[in-house]
Amino acid sequence: MSARGWALFAAVSVIWGMPYLFIKIAVDEISPSVMAWSRLALAAAVLLPIAWRLGALRGLGARWRTLTVFAAVEMAIPWQLLGFGEVHVSSSLAAILIAAVPLFVALIATRFDHSERPTPTRLAGMLIGLAGVVALVGIDIGGKGDELLGAFAILVVAFLYAIGPMIVKRSLSDVDPLGPVAASLGLATLLVTPFALADLPDSVPSSDTLASVAVLGFLCSALAFLLFFRLIAEVGPGKATVITYINPVVALGLGVAILDESVTTGVVVGLLLILAGSWLSTDGRLPPGLAGLAERARSRAAARSSEAPG
Repeated sequence: MSARGWALFAAVSVIWGMPYLFIKIAVDEISPSVMAWSRLALAAAVLLPIAWRLGALRGLGARWRTLTVFAAVEMAIPWQLLGFGEVHVSSSLAAILIAAVPLFVALIATRFDHSERPTPTRLAGMLIGLAGVVALVGIDIGGKGDELLGAFAILVVAFLYAIGPMIVKRSLSDVDPLGPVAASLGLATLLVTPFALADLPDSVPSSDTLASVAVLGFLCSALAFLLFFRLIAEVGPGKATVITYINPVVALGLGVAILDESVTTGVVVGLLLILAGSWLSTDGRLPPGLAGLAERARSRAAARSSEAPG
C-alpha cells in the first residue's frame, strides 16, 4: 500500500476502535437513547450537507422505505442497544462481542443468499467463533445476571449489524454509498428522537460526557465514514475491511489503559477465537453486500479523480 493508504488504514482502525470507550463514558451519566441521538444528529449534520453538495442524495427519495429499514437495523436500534449493553459490561468486552458480526453475516447468508452457500471452511469458522462467544460469556461473565443481559444486548447489535449488508446488496449497491449513509443517519436521528425526549437528563451533563458525545458524532461517525470511503478508493475493499479484526484490539487497549479494565482469560480466549472464526467464516473476504457498496465507492472515487483538472 502507499503511504497514504497506510495512514488512512491506521486512522480508520483507531477511530473505529474508539467508540466503545466513549460510549462507556457517556452512558455513565446520560441514557443510551440520548447518547445515540446525539451521536446520530451530529454525524448527520456533517454528512448530509456534504452528500447534498456532491449529488449523492439524488434519486434516493424513491427508496425511503428501504433507507428507513436500513437506518433502523444499522443505526437507530443498535446504537441504543450498544449503550444499554455497555451500562452492564466493559467497553472491551463489548468490542470483542461486536467482532462476531462476520459470523452472523455468514450465518444469514446461508439462508438468504444462495451465492454464499456454506463451505467446510465457513462452517468451521462459525463453530470456532461460537466457541469464542461461549468462552467469553462463560469464563468472563459466568452467572452475573446484569452482565449476561448486557452481553445479550450487544450480541443482538452484532446480529442487526449483519442484516445491514444484506439490505445494501439487495437494494442500495447501485448508488454512491455516501448518499445512503448520510440519509440513514438523518432518518435514524428521527427514529431515536422520541426515545431520547422521553429520557432527557435532569441536568446538564459533565464536560467529559459532552466531549465523549462530540467525539462519537464528529470523529467516530462522520469523519470515520469519510475516511473509510477514501481508504476503499485508495487500497480496495478487501484490504480496507481488515480493520474489522483490528478494531477490538484497539478497543481492548483503550479500555485497559484509560478505564482500568482487566484482561482476563475469557477476554483473551474469546477475542482470539472470535477473530479467527470471523475470518474463516467469510473466507477472509468483505461481507456480502458491503463488497458491492465498497466497489461502487472506489469506482466513483476513481471517476472523480479522472475528471479532476491536471
